[in-house]
Amino acid sequence: MSPILDPHSLEIISRSVEQTRRVGMRLGALLQAGDVVGLVGDLGSGKTTLMQGIAAGWGSVDPVSSPTFVLVNVYRRFDAQRLYHLDAYRLSGAAEAIDLDLESMMDRGPLVVEWADRVEDALPDNRFWVNLEWLDDTQRQFLFSARGDDCQASLQNYRKQVFGVP
Repeated sequence: MSPILDPHSLEIISRSVEQTRRVGMRLGALLQAGDVVGLVGDLGSGKTTLMQGIAAGWGSVDPVSSPTFVLVNVYRRFDAQRLYHLDAYRLSGAAEAIDLDLESMMDRGPLVVEWADRVEDALPDNRFWVNLEWLDDTQRQFLFSARGDDCQASLQNYRKQVFGVP
């Protein structure tokens, strides 16, 4: 049964890899230093593909790959800004994430965390949260939610960009 959505949530079903990247691009275009996006979903749910779109929309000049083995990838754009991409799959919890100096990353740029539920206690209350679900070989479901006033306003802007309505 689908959740009942509130004004702070948005559900999108992607029907292709390209559409998943476009969904990410629209989100990436909104991100600024200090913004945090948590991605939560099983293997194959589209986290890395969505991240590729986020980085492209943000303006990254670097190729995107999953940082599973290096933990954090840093992407650049021409204005010297940085986008941080943390994969928390191999972390044992919030304490290990804090040891990676998340605060410093957030001071310098946006932070996107795959497997964010594993380190949720280390993340700020003001954040985006995206639950990703594999529906079939080509379809993925995304449930976006915003926590905190700034992120809620950005989600309303995102909704307007994607659907053309507030």
